[in-house]
Amino acid sequence: MPKDTHHTTTTDHAQLQLPEQVSVAVAELAGAAREGLLALAVGTGLQVLQALLAEDVDRLVGPRGRHNPDRAAVRHGSEPGQVTLGGRRVRVRRPRVRSADGTGEVAVPTYQAFAATDLLDQLAVERMLAKLSTRRYQVGLEPVGADVERAAAGTSKSAVSRRFVARTEHALAELLAQDLSGLDLVALMVDGIRVADHCCVVALGITIDGTKVPLALAEGATEHASMVTDLLVGLRERGLDTTRPILVVIDGAKALRRAVTDVFDHPVIQRCQLHKLRNVTDRLPDALASTVAKRMRAAYRNPDPLVAQADLEALARELSRSYPGAAASLREGQAETLTIGWLGVPPTLARTLRSTNSIESMIAICRDHAVNVKRWKDGQMVLRWVAAGMGEAAKQFRRVNGYLQLPALRIALDQTIPAVTPGKEDAA
Repeated sequence: MPKDTHHTTTTDHAQLQLPEQVSVAVAELAGAAREGLLALAVGTGLQVLQALLAEDVDRLVGPRGRHNPDRAAVRHGSEPGQVTLGGRRVRVRRPRVRSADGTGEVAVPTYQAFAATDLLDQLAVERMLAKLSTRRYQVGLEPVGADVERAAAGTSKSAVSRRFVARTEHALAELLAQDLSGLDLVALMVDGIRVADHCCVVALGITIDGTKVPLALAEGATEHASMVTDLLVGLRERGLDTTRPILVVIDGAKALRRAVTDVFDHPVIQRCQLHKLRNVTDRLPDALASTVAKRMRAAYRNPDPLVAQADLEALARELSRSYPGAAASLREGQAETLTIGWLGVPPTLARTLRSTNSIESMIAICRDHAVNVKRWKDGQMVLRWVAAGMGEAAKQFRRVNGYLQLPALRIALDQTIPAVTPGKEDAA
């Protein structure tokens, strides 16, 4: 049988039962055999499907020709139907069964299993995210034989587009409604992605066991504080604990920082070191930029944050006379670029948390999947594509490097809250 229909039968509908004996009309498959093994398998599978349907009817009604006064259902002929096969809809005869008292139709389990369109929707999303256009959808399908292909449906541009829209809307709704109360986040990354004239802000969480979890996205014209605040408030309303200290890694945008401090009770902010390095070197001539970048990297790698801060301040003093813009950029938010050093994060884990690379990697996957989209209709379309890309990125995620050191980071984060002396809180 074809791979996708067999998978549906054996996993999603375990209640289906195969007949003890299935007869296949080999003579009818001669033409399919000439078209290749897959076409032969498809033809055989469709005959087996008809046998399964007949067996289902016998199980519901009883053997044909035997009177049974206690039967709960009766045969009611058949009508045209469709099942999912290899990314398309294929016509079959659907047997009908009605309750013996005439009150309504009785479902035939096998037909329900193979007629479901979930797999078809999934295939449409997978192929479009793999950069196969709706016009060329049929090119990416497995060959099923000329006879089956002629009777197939659901492969037109409009049909594929409708399935893709429906499936990605569902993925977007699931992303924005997922319950976050069970997540123990140690770190949170927030960043923006620009698509056409739209700006999306996305959030990625890192749990105590090192798992990366796409959390949310929001769309607007610019990356302003109110949009980011709404996104973070949405996380809180969906159950995310915002009262416990958490490491928040951002690129340094003022809107992001303001929203984080407004929503979280005890955020510990780590500014992306790579963004800071680029911001400084972009204000310098090429000959000097490489030297400054080398000194900044050396300071950021220094395990002693006091020494690192002293080195960066010395570099800023050297630049202040000839390149005051670069010096000001280096000093701005300098302490927050060294947060992981003050927390004592070991080097392996620090490589993950010193920058926004993890969330930017997810954003790059979103961009790559949507690279063939030529016309963005509206913001909802942008949200659907970005949500679909985040879902695909999640399938590729691995636990962060140094995840075994995350419990120690959790302890260090908790210690950032000053201890309250007994009796002092009441006095205050």
